[in-house]
Amino acid sequence: MKRNIFYLFLLIPVFLSSQNIDRNELLATDNKMSFTLNMIRYYYAEKPDMKNIVEKGIVNMLKELDPHSVYISKEDVQKMNEPLVGNFDGIGVSFQIMKDTIYVVDVIRGGPSEKLGVMPGDKIIKVDDKIATGDTIKNDWVFKNLRGVKGSLVKVTIERKGRKEPIVFDIIRDKIPITSVDTWFMLDKDLGYIRLDRFAQNSLNEVTQAIKDLKAKGMKELIFDLRGNGGGYLDVAFKLCDEFLSEDKLLVYTEGVSSPRYDFKAERKGEFEKGKLVILIDESSASASEIVSGAVQDWDRGVIVGRRSFGKGLVQRPFNLPDGSQIRLTTSRYYTPSGRCIQKPWDDGLDSYYKDYIKRYEHKEFITPDSIIFPDSLKYSTQNGRIVYGGGGIMPDVFVPMDTSRASDYLINLRSKGLFNNFTMLWVDENRVKFLKENPTFEDFNKVYPSLKLMEKFSSYAEKEGVKHNEIKKEWVNQMLLQYIQEQIKDSTSPSYTSYQTYAKELLSNPDLLSNIVEKAENEDKKMSNMMQKSDIYIEAVLKAMIARNLYGVNYYYQSIKDTDEGLQKAISIIKDDKVYNSIISKR
Repeated sequence: MKRNIFYLFLLIPVFLSSQNIDRNELLATDNKMSFTLNMIRYYYAEKPDMKNIVEKGIVNMLKELDPHSVYISKEDVQKMNEPLVGNFDGIGVSFQIMKDTIYVVDVIRGGPSEKLGVMPGDKIIKVDDKIATGDTIKNDWVFKNLRGVKGSLVKVTIERKGRKEPIVFDIIRDKIPITSVDTWFMLDKDLGYIRLDRFAQNSLNEVTQAIKDLKAKGMKELIFDLRGNGGGYLDVAFKLCDEFLSEDKLLVYTEGVSSPRYDFKAERKGEFEKGKLVILIDESSASASEIVSGAVQDWDRGVIVGRRSFGKGLVQRPFNLPDGSQIRLTTSRYYTPSGRCIQKPWDDGLDSYYKDYIKRYEHKEFITPDSIIFPDSLKYSTQNGRIVYGGGGIMPDVFVPMDTSRASDYLINLRSKGLFNNFTMLWVDENRVKFLKENPTFEDFNKVYPSLKLMEKFSSYAEKEGVKHNEIKKEWVNQMLLQYIQEQIKDSTSPSYTSYQTYAKELLSNPDLLSNIVEKAENEDKKMSNMMQKSDIYIEAVLKAMIARNLYGVNYYYQSIKDTDEGLQKAISIIKDDKVYNSIISKR
């Protein structure tokens, strides 16, 4: 810690010289800040909470800079680092709380819980001497009580189906790995698929291992899924680029007022420098995800499929403070090989910046790319001369609209009440032992799944929980007719349309108008019917995927749902068509 603090202060004179800051102005502002704090400390009418005042002051100062320079309290530093560092100290289980009970969903291989025999489906009823059931048990309670220093002991009492008495495990906490690659598998004999959740410390090793495994199975083409990947370590991003791009190619460069330009180039032979490549992105793909997709696009190494990415092109550097807290300060911007800075603007303030998703939705950007306008000043060229744009995310080569047609009220209500999770947990808890004995592999599961008729059981369960399946209303035409009449009466300035009866009489005497309304109603009926059919197909796919995940592991979730994933299916169709694929990456 002392070394980091010394380094931070050592940098200050370098900053001064590089930015030519007026020393008198610097002293004046520093003195003003110190003077204000001392006035509060010694002259305020009450005893001030100086720690809180200083922390809030730092937070608000950083807000004046940009959206991504942030202050992190000592208590939150480790919590925020865990997903990127790739491990934490704990007992090695993933869990879900349902109806005031902690269920073990999965047991991490090689972790302390697996070694002692804790199993998926176990219910945790006590941790040490504390009761672990009831309405006060939340995720934070579980983290606080199950996690702890490596080598420390925690006594966990569980209930297991088929056992009359509870089982007590004395578990010695250990380092628990957090993987960043969600899954990898072969889509066919030539095409592999890898999904990366974040750019963590171990991501490079995980991805290269996945590539090697897929190549051993015959992979010649790859779909690399970065949808929902919010980024992570910058160095991991360019090292992953190196797996796809040949030696000495520029991958990304960073530059800031106080940070001179630094180029990151491919340095070694990558695991997948040849073979067709498609990268999937969406509006949640940010930072490191944009570095990889931007480099692949600029060098015409592969095809980018999906929707415009988030647009984070600012590089944060962590500076540790004396009390263990941390400032992550933006020190430079990163640029793709063609020179694009893809940081979206925040000129309208942070509130507007954070509501960018809403603005994109309102502008129908998730439905059609035509709503996105790039000025010529942000125009750049790829290696083959294709036009690409900076100024706000990576625009994909092939756009895939967000599928809103399957978002029925039924699906929305099922999700909002958590019924997918609850039903799958109950079904798996009831059937796990017998089902796995009869169907030990995912292939067995796929064969037997249709005979389980779980969609019917799920619908019955949902109805008992107050969520009924949508029904097509046979009286739709009459309702639409009534609504139309009421709107016409309300909006009309004609004195003759003063009542429902008078307007209805005139309407019914006009066969063309009535026919038009009937046609609209029937079209609406068909539209609703199609939505419900698509929604039901998607609901059953999610249900199957969640049960597969609970029984066989998280990687089988994606294998189960792949056929209903429109972005993935689009990527498959592109990579399988040589003419289409080559025409996209060639000069246009």
